[in-house]
Amino acid sequence: MSDTPTVLEQKPASSQWYLIGITKGLVITFSHLIKNIFNKKQMMTINYPEEKYDYSSRFKGNHILTVKKDGAIRCTACMLCATNCPAECIKITASEHPNPEVEKYPISYEIDMLRCVFCGYCEEACPVDAIRLGPEWQTPGLNGADFTYDIKHLAYRANLKGGVQSVVDDKERLKAGI
Repeated sequence: MSDTPTVLEQKPASSQWYLIGITKGLVITFSHLIKNIFNKKQMMTINYPEEKYDYSSRFKGNHILTVKKDGAIRCTACMLCATNCPAECIKITASEHPNPEVEKYPISYEIDMLRCVFCGYCEEACPVDAIRLGPEWQTPGLNGADFTYDIKHLAYRANLKGGVQSVVDDKERLKAGI
């Protein structure tokens, strides 16, 4: 190691001027504008209401509560989804089920979609495949109250056509001791 101190080189004053950087940025933006005006066929544009983009099958959109074969909600109100949610947007109220074989079920299940970050942790935490993130992504509403989804909206909205059936079978779960 040498005893000579390191000397930092001072940058020239021309590299510290912002006007040159701003001008270069404006030239690039203007060149893209001209290119797009004269080559409309090559632009990646979708006319939204008439044309819709097809997302992949792995897209994570609005939440869905799955149902059993008899149409009842699959959720067992175990609270794992609400506990695992980093945004704390899931609220569940549990009650005892009238059937003695079933421990409990949700009488209220609400998701505040304005707080949700669509991370998928609720879907991963659910042991009974009760909640999924589906392919829907359009969520129109007039005010914030329209974005608090309840059981009726999550499981039985019209475009679900009677609910999404879970792939988990209750008889197989009981045989496995789950």
